[in-house]
Amino acid sequence: MTQKGLRLLLAGLLVMVAGYILLSGGGSDDPAVFNWAMFNFQRLVAAPLVIICGMAIEIVAIMGFFKDKNKEGGK
Repeated sequence: MTQKGLRLLLAGLLVMVAGYILLSGGGSDDPAVFNWAMFNFQRLVAAPLVIICGMAIEIVAIMGFFKDKNKEGGK
């Protein structure tokens, strides 16, 4: 694995963590009170899209072919 691939893996992980942070919260302190904040745009649309983007970055990092500049390519 090349340095570029490892950096993409780390970037994808950070993007997915950011998506899970966006997804958190929205609950109520009192179980008898319903909180409509859990149905906002951030938790229903933005957070899942950020998580899916992070997964796409991970797929590119794992499946992508990056040339290693330190190696003599097959000579």
